[in-house]
Amino acid sequence: MEDQMKAIRERIEAAAASVRDSKALYQLRKQFLDNKTGEIPALMKGMRDLSAEERPAFGKLVNALKEWALDFFTGRDAELKAAELAEKNAAEQIDVTMPGRPRSAGALHPNTLTANALIDIFAGMGFTVFEGPEIENDYYNFTALNTPKDHPARDMQDTFYVSPELLLRTQTSAGQIRVMENTKPPIKILSPGKVFRSDDDATHSPMFSQMEGLVVDKGITLCDLQGMLDVFAQRIFGEDVKTRLRPSYFPFTEPSVEVDVSCFACGGKGCRLCKGTGWIEVLGAGMVNRKVLENCGIDPDVYTGFAFGMGIERITMLKYGIPNIKMLFESDVRVLSQFAE
Repeated sequence: MEDQMKAIRERIEAAAASVRDSKALYQLRKQFLDNKTGEIPALMKGMRDLSAEERPAFGKLVNALKEWALDFFTGRDAELKAAELAEKNAAEQIDVTMPGRPRSAGALHPNTLTANALIDIFAGMGFTVFEGPEIENDYYNFTALNTPKDHPARDMQDTFYVSPELLLRTQTSAGQIRVMENTKPPIKILSPGKVFRSDDDATHSPMFSQMEGLVVDKGITLCDLQGMLDVFAQRIFGEDVKTRLRPSYFPFTEPSVEVDVSCFACGGKGCRLCKGTGWIEVLGAGMVNRKVLENCGIDPDVYTGFAFGMGIERITMLKYGIPNIKMLFESDVRVLSQFAE
């Protein structure tokens, strides 16, 4: 019997010698000392085969082995945990004399840089900023802008509808209606914000940023619009840039124009950017339609006005030479870091 106990002890010592962490030692301890499956507690089952005289001596040997195993595993566990702690501390040591790792500073998104520049330019001309809701009703987004439900101009924009009367605004012009309904002329506002259209290619996105402007007062003419746009173009693209107006159509302005700027890359000589024409289209504009003024309670025989609207992403792409609009939405630090100011 003593030989059996000695053999178990030697097996424990041999197995423990190869254990390198406290988790493995715990499993080894369960193998020998677990009350249900452990080898040492299982020895007690053999007492049923012994005589009454042999049982006390046998029980004493088993208990002695059990006490030794408990002390052995406790001591070995302490050794392993001390070694593990020392290894962890060594791995986490910091050399305070080493230079720190450089941390790159964040920067504004190029779209934000462009929006801020535009707001500064127009604020310098007396414009105030108005931000309307992104979820609009059909009246403000279309009907009040001279686009009734049966108007063919609605086909020009693929709209995301939330309900039959609510939609994700397709233009920030809806905010202009809200201002004209609640403010008496003179009015001079800038309305920036996100707009939504079902459109997606290299130069279009289902969600993009727009900035629209509105001026309403007595004696406002198309010449005032072009003079203001000349200042805008020169401040954004360079002092030598010129503007031109081409006839166009928008339901909420009459007359309507597309606004081009002379190519700031080639000076109007013709290049890849301007597709050889010397001009680049940047925005749409026009004189506020009489019907729109009437819808807002403003007498079109007393007041006139002009409105303009531009895509901030388009201005950003032109200003910084970005070929694909999706680069502005991917948050690639390698791209965005090039525009830090």
